[in-house]
Formats: sequence, structure tokens, C-alpha cells
Amino acid sequence: MRFRSVLIAAGAAAALAAPALAHRQWLLPSSTTLAGTDQWVTVDAAISNDLFYPDHFPMPLERVKVWAPDGSEAQMENGAKGRYRSTFDVKIDKLGTWKIGTETVSVMGSFKLNGEEWRVGGRRGPPPGAQQPGQPARPMPKAVATPAEIPAGATDVTLTEVSGRNFVFVTAGEPTTTVFAPTGKGLELQPVTHPTSLVADEPAEFRFLVDGKPAAGVKVTVVPGGKKFRSAEGAQELTTGADGSVKVSWPVPGFYWISASLTDARATTPRATGRRMSYTTTVEVPAP
Repeated sequence: MRFRSVLIAAGAAAALAAPALAHRQWLLPSSTTLAGTDQWVTVDAAISNDLFYPDHFPMPLERVKVWAPDGSEAQMENGAKGRYRSTFDVKIDKLGTWKIGTETVSVMGSFKLNGEEWRVGGRRGPPPGAQQPGQPARPMPKAVATPAEIPAGATDVTLTEVSGRNFVFVTAGEPTTTVFAPTGKGLELQPVTHPTSLVADEPAEFRFLVDGKPAAGVKVTVVPGGKKFRSAEGAQELTTGADGSVKVSWPVPGFYWISASLTDARATTPRATGRRMSYTTTVEVPAP
């Protein structure tokens, strides 16, 4: 499994921002546990205000990959992109735990050229449909796609590595762990409790790794779905211990969005002074 390099500034920023202040990026499978093979799972993918209610922007399907239980890449089928969400199907034809989602890395930042501020990476204007009829057109920000495009005369160069993983897991038959094998790069999940073996009346334990080692101090936000129908968000704000682990309780059955984030100064990109990492997953917690 290799860590794919893609510029996805908008999605990474959504995953790393404070949960109550920004849009969230999410994947929602129709089911996470199946009795056997020769079945299908449909996944919704979107960026929205309320979990898991599409109301803002669809997730681009070109970022999505599928891994079979043996770690090999499988196929996404019947992909479709709508106004507010994308959908696709995965044929579950092997026993074990499947991984579905995205893993990305980019470089964000800014610099000045002849007194004007430029951006590195990111979106070069508002997304389609963001401008309302009758409003003046927004100016397109001056930007370059990669650090290699920064002109020689640039000053005040500030660069940050931004990486993000966003996965869901589907198990056919007995859970397996091959798809959780760490790559040793960035922020990763090493489950103590398997994500497809959760029960509402039993706390779960997850361990996070950074560059393959237990990651202490990781901020973990856990939010139950259905905020559209609640007055309070009900988020849990947790922090991993010295061994990189955190325990999560489930107040009610349902789907939960889990997002972990960590920043440090261990960037590998030339001229970058730090990195921001995130790991997001959606889990299904049935009633006991």
C-alpha cells in the first residue's frame, strides 16, 4: 500500500478544522458488517455541515480507492456525482475486512512576490455554485500548485505539509486486520477494538500511530450522526495517552464520525516548517 500524493487542500482543511466551525468530509457505507460474500455495499461521500446529511458539496470520486482484505486494490463501481453528494458501490466478494476511502498529502502555504501575497496549493477560486446570482464575481486568488513553482524572487515563504486519511471499513464474515498494516508515514489507526466489532454498551479502544510509532497527544473528536435532528452536537473531545490509545464510549446506537488530528515540526518537504495530519473514519455502532 503506498501513500498517494494528491492536492486536496479543501478536503484536508475540512478534516482538520474544529468540528463545530467547518464543513466535515465523510463517507457513509450502507452497511459495515455482512454475513458472507457475493454482496454489495453502497457508499455516500460528501462534505457537509451536518453529519451525515449532504448539504454542501460532493466528494470527488477520483480520490477514492478500495482495498480487499488481502491488501490488494479492488474496484469501485457505479460511481455518480450529484450536486450535494457522490455515491458508489463496492462488490464484497472476499471474506474479511475491506478498506474504502482516501489517503492524500499536499503542501499548503504562501509567499510574497513584488509585494503581493500568493498561495501555494489549494483551490484557485470558489467552488462551482458558490457564487449567488447577482453577486459580483470573486477575484481569483493568485496561486501556484506546488512548491516547485515558487519563483526565485519570492519572499516570506511559509509552507506546511498537510496529509489526511479518510476510511471506512466493511467486514464480510470474521474481521481481519491486514488492511490496518501501518505504512510508517503520517497519522494512522491501529485498532485495539476492531471498527466493525463495536456495540453500543461496550467502550472501544483505538490506538493512533505517527510514522509507525504510538502517537501521544492526538486530538480525537467523536460525533454521532443525526445532528440535523438534535439541539446539541454531542461531540466527545478526547486525547490519546502515552501509548497512542484512546477509549471511546457510545451513548446511543448509530453511525459515528471519528476524526483525529496532530501537528508537529517533522516535515520532509524542503522549506516546509511543519506538518498537519488527520485521520477520519465512520463507524457503525449497533444496539446490543
